[in-house]
Amino acid sequence: MEFSSGRARLRHARLAGDRRELYPHSLQFYQEPPAESVSLAEFESFAVDRLRLLKIVENLGVSYVRSGDMYKNKLEQELRKLKFPYRALAEDDYDARRKDHISHFILRLAYCQSEDLRRWFLQQEMDLFRYRFNELNDSLRQKFLEHVNLSFEAISEDLKNEWANDLCASTPGLSMIKVKEQMFYKVGLSDAVELFRARRVFIKDGFAYVPLKDIDAIVLNNYRTKLSKALALTARSLPSIQSDERLQPLLNHLSHSYVGPDYSVQKNTGKISLEHIDALSVKSFPLCMRQLHKALRENHHLRHGGRMQYGLFLKGIGLTLEQALEFWKKEFIRGKVDADKFDKGYAYSIRHNYGKEGKRTDYTPYSCMKIIMSNPPSQGDYHGCPFRHSDPELLKQKLQSYKVPLNGTTQILELVKGMHYQLACQKYFELTHDVSTY
Repeated sequence: MEFSSGRARLRHARLAGDRRELYPHSLQFYQEPPAESVSLAEFESFAVDRLRLLKIVENLGVSYVRSGDMYKNKLEQELRKLKFPYRALAEDDYDARRKDHISHFILRLAYCQSEDLRRWFLQQEMDLFRYRFNELNDSLRQKFLEHVNLSFEAISEDLKNEWANDLCASTPGLSMIKVKEQMFYKVGLSDAVELFRARRVFIKDGFAYVPLKDIDAIVLNNYRTKLSKALALTARSLPSIQSDERLQPLLNHLSHSYVGPDYSVQKNTGKISLEHIDALSVKSFPLCMRQLHKALRENHHLRHGGRMQYGLFLKGIGLTLEQALEFWKKEFIRGKVDADKFDKGYAYSIRHNYGKEGKRTDYTPYSCMKIIMSNPPSQGDYHGCPFRHSDPELLKQKLQSYKVPLNGTTQILELVKGMHYQLACQKYFELTHDVSTY
């Protein structure tokens, strides 16, 4: 019995050792792709959780100061909830490290497919990495630098005290007290070129002596370069991946997916009446749907792209098939379409959207990402995302006409400029409902 128990303990120790070797650190540069087999269920589950995490990183980044306690606390809560590594000190977080590794590579596949997707993915991954790197203690930070072959050696306290005046004079923003508090790293000049050019670092004997507050910029720049190249290489390999009938639909879904609360049609059906729509469009609709409703009322017609986007939205907020047919018919016959032409040319597609024709698929509303990434509207079209597809000056005029406060309009336009289209839409909702979602 004792012998058997000893062998079991030995096997467990070996397994634990193997697991630690596979993921020796909770943080990584994601240089090596996963070598193990992953089930499709796990593939999708891991990817959706990481996408949720990156969306939260994006939201928090425009709502809070990234170095502030509120930002850090909220992000740690989400990392814990989604079971990603959040404390580098934990020795038993193999499953979280594995999930972190695999999910990064899945989203890398999904988000390498266009320049916009690559840019968004890179920015969120950079922000997540920055937070996690800055959370490492001194010992773990040194271990990580060694792990990724960035051999930046921390200088001793004695040497720092000896050079304190030079370090203080050469490093803007550091008082003598802060010099005493900060760790400094010995860095090769090739890695500190930007700091050297800006005269923001102490140089001695061919090395730069970089404070902790600046070492993260060097590490982040290194990570950005590696990840940018990796995304470009992954994009080149897309043709072979696109031939896989199991993977490609999942990857397309991930890059256009909505990961917020589930507002299922069944919960809402029949909860609004036709008389409410005009008031709701002004009070509660997102800007893209308000724009479509206004165009429909003014022109008594929408082209196919607009009818699909708005029709499925109305279905999603509770319009029944009978209500939808009545709503569209009444509006179209006020224009150039008579009742007979409507029944023959337009009613079929409405019934199709409700799963009553063709393949009998019960279609759901377009996600924000699908609308944002769709073809931009041409002359006479009103579909798409106003934050993505409108000229900034026209968008500004539209927001002002809708009584959005000037400072709120400025905030929205800044988000648009940063390509945070969903956050711009969220800000519009907050300003028009006098609420804050974060």
